[in-house]
Amino acid sequence: MVGIGPGAPEHRTQAALAAISNSQVVVGYSSYMASITDLIGNRQTISTGMRKEIERVRAALEKAAAGNTVSLVSSGDAGIYGMAGLAIELGAAEFPDVGIEIVPGVTAASAAAAALGAPLMLDFAVISLSDLLVPWDRIRERLDAVAKAGLVTVLYNPRSKRRIKQLDEAVEIFGKYRSAQTPAAVVTNAGSKDEEVCLSDLGHILELDITMRSIVIITSEAARIVNGRLVMPRGYAV
Repeated sequence: MVGIGPGAPEHRTQAALAAISNSQVVVGYSSYMASITDLIGNRQTISTGMRKEIERVRAALEKAAAGNTVSLVSSGDAGIYGMAGLAIELGAAEFPDVGIEIVPGVTAASAAAAALGAPLMLDFAVISLSDLLVPWDRIRERLDAVAKAGLVTVLYNPRSKRRIKQLDEAVEIFGKYRSAQTPAAVVTNAGSKDEEVCLSDLGHILELDITMRSIVIITSEAARIVNGRLVMPRGYAV
């Protein structure tokens, strides 16, 4: 399981490069595979589209069970909204003799935070607004809990062409506990050459262009804009 980072080659770890270099087969979602063509070379590849995660993982495990060293790639970190958990579960159930190594990668959350400044200096939460695998009622409960707790919150999968209202409701939930002036931001295509960074606040965040490629970060009222950078003070006397 290889986390290939958020997109740009400079955000790939040495461990990720070594894992792919040492593999005979590379497996992944088609758009992730397109981002690492420079690493694949003449290796055998298997790629699938969206919502084919189980098929993709099973294909990788089958190749590994046949004696190949396989890199199953995920964007960001394979263990954070990636395929690592599914690979471990499916491997245990169907391919118990296949060894699985998890190679960490730079996450979209950390890439977005770096583009903004230092918004994750204190305790924070990461929540996906996609309700494909988790019921929306459960996600809503989590949003309310972290908003009430005052945690800086990173929102993955904030919007898609069909899924609009979830982000609207998330912002409404945070608005119960935080002022409209609370700093918030959107980073789209974090860590790639197409990266876009927009600083805003809770009251205006929904006016920005937000897609499935965006990361939304809602801070607390303690956050500050310092020389154009978003910072969550940690408490040092400065």
